[in-house]
Order: sequence, then C-alpha cells, then structure tokens
Amino acid sequence: MANMCNNRAMVSTAAFTCDGRHRVAVLVRHGVIPMELGIVHQLFRTAVSSAGQPLYEVLTCAPAPGEVRTDADFPITVTHGPEALAEADTVIVPATHEYDETETCGVLPPALAAAIARIRPGTRIASICTGSFVLAAAGLLDGRRATTHWMSAGQFRRLYPAVDLDPDVLYTEEGTVLTSAGEAAGIDLCLHMIRRDHGSAVANTLARRAVVPPYRDGGQAQFIQQPVPQARDSSTAPARTWALGHLGQPLSLRDLAAQASMSVRTFTRRFRDETGVSPAQWLTQQRVERARQLLENTDLPIDRIAGEAGFGTATSLRQHLHATLGVSPHLYRTTFRGPAVRLRGAVGGSGG
Repeated sequence: MANMCNNRAMVSTAAFTCDGRHRVAVLVRHGVIPMELGIVHQLFRTAVSSAGQPLYEVLTCAPAPGEVRTDADFPITVTHGPEALAEADTVIVPATHEYDETETCGVLPPALAAAIARIRPGTRIASICTGSFVLAAAGLLDGRRATTHWMSAGQFRRLYPAVDLDPDVLYTEEGTVLTSAGEAAGIDLCLHMIRRDHGSAVANTLARRAVVPPYRDGGQAQFIQQPVPQARDSSTAPARTWALGHLGQPLSLRDLAAQASMSVRTFTRRFRDETGVSPAQWLTQQRVERARQLLENTDLPIDRIAGEAGFGTATSLRQHLHATLGVSPHLYRTTFRGPAVRLRGAVGGSGG
C-alpha cells in the first residue's frame, strides 16, 4: 500500500493517505452557492476505483459549525468546524456572492484567517469562481497564475495586483494551488484534479455519469458578452471533429482550415473565438489526452503510443507529457496501471 501512495504522489501534487482515501474538505461561508458545493460532493464522493472502492472522503466545514446561509432560499447545517482543514489532503473554497468581493478586500476576516491557517503546508488548495478572492487575500496566489469569474476580473486585479490573473481560462494549476472560473468551470477543475489523482478512466466515468464532457476545450473568452455580436455562418467544429480522428497524422493549420472551408487567417481567428485557445494549443491538448488514454488502457510500447497520438517520437511524447503532468510516460503508466505493467515494460517496448 505504501508503494501505491508513493506512485500516486508522483503524478498528483496532492498528499494521499495510505488508507486508500483522499480527504477533501470544502470550506463554506455564508452565501455559499449550493451548486458549487454540490459539484464537489457529487464528483469526489462518487469516484471509485476499478474494484469499486471509494477514492475520496468529502467533508463540509465552516469557520464555525452551525447553520450557514446559502444564496438560495434555504440554509445548510454544517457540523464540522475549521479543525477539518488540518486533516485535509485537498481544501476547496467555493464562492459566496455575499462576501467575496467586499469582505476579502485584501484582509481576511479573523475567523476565516484562523481557519485558513489550520491548513497544513503542502495541502492542495483550490477555489471555485470568486472563491479565488479568499485565496488571494490569504496570500496564496501572489506571483502565481490564477483565474476567477470574468465579471469579477476587474475588481480582482484592483485588489490583488501581485497575482497573475488570466480571466480567459477555465481553470489554472500552479503547483498545489488551483483556481477555476465560473460555477460550471468548477466541474472542469474537479475532473482535472481527479484525473491527476487517478487517471482519465476514473474521471471519464464520472463525466459520463454527470453527462458533461470529460475535458472541455477553450476558456472563458467564449462566454464573455461581446459589445457587438459577430455573425457566424460557419464553425470550426467539423475541423476539430476531423482532427480527432487523424491525431496520428501530421496536421497543419492549412489542413484544418481546409476542413472548415476557410482561409487560414479566418480559421485561426474563429478557432480562438470558439475554443479560447489557438489551433496548435488545442491539438497538443488532444494529443496529450490521447496518449494518456493509451498509456492507461493499452500495453502498446511508448514509441507506438507517440505515433498514435501524433507526437512522432517517444522523445517528443516524453517532453510534452512532462510539461503537462510533470512525469514521464513510463512513470505515468506504472502509476495508473500498477506493477504488472512495469514487468511487461521491462521486456518489450521503448522506455519512457
């Protein structure tokens, strides 16, 4: 069991307990948004191993236990106080429209500051929507890239100029600190953390159960209201669908534009408008995801996986996977598939 915990820690920055479950504490405050609280419980609580064993324990806590107002017409009763934060491997702070942009004007209220201070060093900490204001006020985002809801970006920048705010993305990850944009982006963030911890198979199962995409393209830019809506007589979606079926082939920008019957310039502009990223960034994301699936679910040699995913060589795959996940293909595979794969890898296929 100790080896299992050590292997997981190599892929995820979170600290796993060796009883097989990872403790997630959700820190709520008055005005909490029920949807954001529910997202965390629904996804983490229902995540199970291939043997059907629960992978997470989820607790809701508050700076003081008792009744907590929501932004709906009902309160919730929270039985756990801030002591739960000291035992958590991951702490998630959902938003509250009552306080985030006013209460946390650079200084946390004493009770909230005392609660945050209980979090152990090295604990993974994440925010949903404007919960990022709490992390910023606690000094956890200084010098880091972070995001928040696009409607709050201006206020965030005024309050926390030391934070590298990127309001165009759905979520960010800087070491053990993660932030997400609006409420639905909390789903993307939770699935990302679960994928980090236990691989794409577990995360994809949860996504299918929740009837959401396991990986959503682009960022907030596609949802920001434009002063003058631009006419759209066509979309880059057919090109993206075609590309997913040809990831193993060299794909140029001209190839993609031709699938959408657009000029390269028009296609590039429209692609970024629709997805929030450039065609090259999107292709790399899809190829990394394809490689992860093959590493988890097949015994193909690393160089074969590199070809199937479109990276060409094992060296290129290794570089991209390390840049994205911080691990080699071989380590990623052994982490999520166990010792048997290590033995097979020793007698066949190229190294990772």
